[in-house]
Amino acid sequence: MKKIELLSPAGDMERLQMAVAYGADAVYLAGNTFGMRSFAGNFSPPELKTAVALCRAHGVRVHVTCNTMPRNEEASLLPQWLEYLEEMGIDAVILADVGVLALAKRYAPHVQCHISTQASIVNYHSARAWHDLGAARVILARELSLEEIREIRAKTSPELEIETFAHGAMCVSYSGRCLLSNYMTGRDSNRGACAQPCRYQYALMEEKRPGEYFPVYEENGETYIMNSRDMCMIDHVADLIHAGVDSLKLEGRAKSAYYAAIVTGAYRHAIDAAAAGVPLDPVWRDEVEHISHRHYSTGFFYGQPGQFTEHARYVRDWQIVAKVQSCDETGAAVLTLNNKFAVGEELELVGPDVRPQALTVEALWDGDGVPLCEVRHPQMVFRMKLPGQVPPLSLLRRKASLSP
Repeated sequence: MKKIELLSPAGDMERLQMAVAYGADAVYLAGNTFGMRSFAGNFSPPELKTAVALCRAHGVRVHVTCNTMPRNEEASLLPQWLEYLEEMGIDAVILADVGVLALAKRYAPHVQCHISTQASIVNYHSARAWHDLGAARVILARELSLEEIREIRAKTSPELEIETFAHGAMCVSYSGRCLLSNYMTGRDSNRGACAQPCRYQYALMEEKRPGEYFPVYEENGETYIMNSRDMCMIDHVADLIHAGVDSLKLEGRAKSAYYAAIVTGAYRHAIDAAAAGVPLDPVWRDEVEHISHRHYSTGFFYGQPGQFTEHARYVRDWQIVAKVQSCDETGAAVLTLNNKFAVGEELELVGPDVRPQALTVEALWDGDGVPLCEVRHPQMVFRMKLPGQVPPLSLLRRKASLSP
């Protein structure tokens, strides 16, 4: 089975570090401009230089998003930005505008051009056209079936790479082509600022009765007007590979560092299992249930998904409490705190290639070795004994009902 790239989100430096540590082959991130996730942390030019150095040290490719639809006044800034990406040795720029493609070929000639899902590529003619214009890869629309992907693969040049989303949030419209956010909040989805009004809880109000809200029900006291599930293809990685996909993309640049770590680690094991022709260990399949998510589906890969008639609220059953800075062969660890916990609590330890394991907190010490009953100050440095040696960026988490 051919090797497939695992492409992970990196919304800021912490999330980048997690993606790299937990097994990404490549990461996608953005600078301060031109990216479709303006509310992610993103990277200033000096931070981008540091990010590239980190990735190079671990053999990880760097893809930079430049996939907004730039206006005239912004277009004049693109050449300088593209030249900087060329100077940094970026592997690929992700774009959706044909003018940006032309500029990238001119000002960043050694950087691959990947056509964003914002371009809504759903047929082989479109994929061929982008390739003829100089694209090295197309990122297909989420609305395609595996059969359609197979046909695109069969009818395009083998030199053209195909990337598809395999996990994460889905859009009720073709990605980004929705006016709800712009109309309701002034935040444009095609400018990287979608407020996601499709996920709001709506009610009906009559003009002459302000403040009186009438629920909008379809059936059984629920409303499904714009219900959206999350995509999860972790059980079907081999199908994606057999369809001819070259890169498996995980959505989530605006999500947490914990999300970036866990979802990357889970899909790393899924890809490796598929490549080896063996079933995925259920412990890694279960990891995608440990992150904040909506009800999962396989999207459009196996045909129309149909109407979803349950709530679309997030499931949040686990909370990260601490991150490992260092740990010796005896399990003596130095950690930083995310959420308070105390001696006697039941936690779970997981890390880069570390199988999740339960533990009971038996003792805690501050950074100077003074015993503590509880650690409670965010980002404080403390010490505790772990069951064995684990790598840096391993995580402690606990069961916690955080769903709304």
